[in-house]
This record gives sequence, C-alpha cells and structure tokens, in this order.
Amino acid sequence: MHADSPPAVPRLQQTNLVEQVADYLTEAIIARHFAPGERLSEVQLSRDLGVSRAPVREAARLLESRGLLISRPRKGFFVRELNGDDLADVFDLRLCYERHAFELLVARFDEAAHAQLSQQVETMCALARGSDDGRKIEADLRFHRLVFEMAGNRRLLKAFDDVSHELRLCMALIERTHAEPERISANHWLLIEALASGDPRRCRDEVDYHIGVARDYVIQGLGADPGAGRPIAESAATGEEGGC
Repeated sequence: MHADSPPAVPRLQQTNLVEQVADYLTEAIIARHFAPGERLSEVQLSRDLGVSRAPVREAARLLESRGLLISRPRKGFFVRELNGDDLADVFDLRLCYERHAFELLVARFDEAAHAQLSQQVETMCALARGSDDGRKIEADLRFHRLVFEMAGNRRLLKAFDDVSHELRLCMALIERTHAEPERISANHWLLIEALASGDPRRCRDEVDYHIGVARDYVIQGLGADPGAGRPIAESAATGEEGGC
C-alpha cells in the first residue's frame, strides 16, 4: 500500500507531453505514491494519463538523467533508492555550490535582495503550517535558487538546477522526519542575517550549519547513522532564529 494518495491526474496538452509526464511522475515520486525501489508500469501510466507509451518512456529516461529513476535491462524503470553514500555525495556537492553562491552574493547584497529573500521566507513560513509537502519543498528550493540567481554566475545556477532534482528526494525525507516543520523555514532567517552582515566567514559558517542539519535529518529519515558518510562541518553559530 502506498503511503500517500497519488497526485491528481492532469489533463495533458498535446505539446510538451514528455515534460508534462515528467512533472507528474516527479510529483508522484516526491509524494511517495511510487515507493523507492518500485517498478513503474509504462502500460498503466499511459492508460492513466491518456497518452501513448512513447512520451511515458521518454519522461522516464528524462527522470533517469535527473537521478529520480534507474533503468534495468529488460526490466524497466524503477524509483531510485537513496543510500548513505548517495546522500553524502548530494550534500557534499550542494555544500560546495552553496558556499560559493553565498560568497558571491554577500559582496553584492543590497536592500532589494534582502527584501526578495525575506518575502520568500515569509512564504515558506506560511506554507509550513499546512500539509502540502510538495509546495513546502518547492518554496524551500525557490529560496536557494534565488541566492544562485542573485549570485550572478549562470553556470553555477545551472549546476544547482541539475542537482535540485535529487535534492527534492532528500527534502521530502526532511519533511517526513522533522517534528517542527515551521523550524525548517525559520532557519532560513539566519542565512539572510549572515548575508546582511557582509561577513563572508559568517556566511560560510551559516551555510555549513544549515546544510549539515538538513543532511542529519535526511539520514535520520533513512534510519542510518548520522555520523556515516563524509562529515559536513557544523559551525558554532549562535543567535536567535527568526520566527514564523
């Protein structure tokens, strides 16, 4: 039995069918309608979505390239299962990207950037009180993507977009294991405060702490040892969190 109800089947337009099917499958995977390790049936999906098997197959290949599915010869596509090594790789890469993005942004941080990021945290805090994990995850990713956009390096932004698909799986685990979802959103105020301070060292410390905590919750979600894998540095940052 699946943990959650499936997302509503959309009415697909004839243009961009592959992307629409991929979006539907991504939402279903994040919602755990398709469990880790589960085989996807091209026949059933094509019937449910009212399309031929070709766009379903192409969408599956697209999600394989994004790290959400894996293919097995003569067996089809399966929802990817993340292990401790996978998590270490994803968070290690994310840490490198975000450290650099914050380093670039702190040098050009202004009132407009402060207002835009603050507005996004307010949105996250409002969503945190609800039950739609998918919207919470997208809002969280939107905050971090804004940082990359403002940093001004287009290739760095593309690199973040590439890893963000796997991050969705990781963040879904955080939402399921964190007892206080509001706190996840509130923690982002510390990142804004670090940027506003103009201190690159403080930004690095807050990024290390932020991602280290996220990694610990994901590993907790898998039932693994939080000390497993390559460690992520945690700062001794103190201070009051902003409230939701």
